[in-house]
Amino acid sequence: MTVRVTRTFEFDRPPEDVWAFIADPEKRAGAISVVEEYEVDPTDDRKATWRVALPIPVIRSTVPVETEDVARDPPRYVKFVGRSHALRVTGEHTIKETEDGCRLVNEFVVDGSLPGVERFFKRNLDRELDNLERALRREMAEVER
Repeated sequence: MTVRVTRTFEFDRPPEDVWAFIADPEKRAGAISVVEEYEVDPTDDRKATWRVALPIPVIRSTVPVETEDVARDPPRYVKFVGRSHALRVTGEHTIKETEDGCRLVNEFVVDGSLPGVERFFKRNLDRELDNLERALRREMAEVER
């Protein structure tokens, strides 16, 4: 079973401000609660390793997820893919200019490789997108200052 969630956020900020957050692998990883730690590749800022803690019985430690931005079209689009033995995750973020600012469309797809992974994300992926939205709104508030 594949878990897919799409959410749209509206901002009264220019697309470039939202892009500065959403295209940054550190900021994206920092917004997700199950990412206990992360490290951006020092030689390629499109790659990062997330250490993900999933509260499911078959996983007793964090799972390294190798992520990479596979497509970028500044300031409109970024797509990343994360791979590990436990899951594959794809995230797409599309920024569209609006009359009052911009709209960010987020789509996440998770394919689990171990029992319980997809069930966990089916129950929790909406909450993770809430976390992403809160982090973005905090960042936008700081940019305004």
